[in-house]
Amino acid sequence: MKKNPTIFNIQKFSTHDGPGIRTTIFFKGCPIRCEWCHNPESQVFGPEIMLNKYGKEEVIGKDYSIRELVKKIQADQIFYDQSGGGVTFSGGEVMAQDMDYVVELAKECQRMGISVAIDTCGVAPQKNYERILPYADLFLYDLKFINSQLHHLYTGAGNDMVLSNLRYLSDQKAVIDLRLILLDEVNADEQTARNIVGWLYEQGIHVSEISLLPYHDFGRDKYKRLNRECTQNFIKPSDEQVAHIKKVYETAGYQVTIGG
Repeated sequence: MKKNPTIFNIQKFSTHDGPGIRTTIFFKGCPIRCEWCHNPESQVFGPEIMLNKYGKEEVIGKDYSIRELVKKIQADQIFYDQSGGGVTFSGGEVMAQDMDYVVELAKECQRMGISVAIDTCGVAPQKNYERILPYADLFLYDLKFINSQLHHLYTGAGNDMVLSNLRYLSDQKAVIDLRLILLDEVNADEQTARNIVGWLYEQGIHVSEISLLPYHDFGRDKYKRLNRECTQNFIKPSDEQVAHIKKVYETAGYQVTIGG
């Protein structure tokens, strides 16, 4: 019997995972390990034990039937309709889950007139994106690095699939919000921004907007509670740095937001 994907959080009234008021479904399990990850409990596929803030053990992750999730999503449909929101499938990495389940859930949302956004790092087979494309209204696409060596250094994997899937979605006229993590002394500089702009132009990639995501270390305590070494050892870029990078992208013709 096929096992459903594990869900580790259902966040209602979210305003940072796409337009409007949304319900964000967090799927547990990710094929890469970003060193700045603030949700380390999202990385392992399947339930695991984590200490809560009171030092008590609790199980992170639960299996839901599609019917159960649809019921939770549909409960707030009035807020989606009034705000132009919907549901966001996030993670971990939703595109690395059982795609029969993910596609069926998206179909049910579409049937109810609920907009679906996919939050993805791009590290999944192209066939998965082909399957979800007819049912997704927006892709929140995390582009870590253009340089594959840097991508491997900081995530444990190269970025061939990331770039290839981004090209594919662009060619298919998908609506893409390109999300860029900013790490001081790593990629929060003008040259990195210009390199990304150059690559987007060269490849003919069309994005609806760019979201700049300054690094934060809000998840540091979670590593300890999972009995793991914390890898969140970066520096947040200054507001001036972020504003300067924003201007580089705006000058290149992109709509840019900070955060998201």
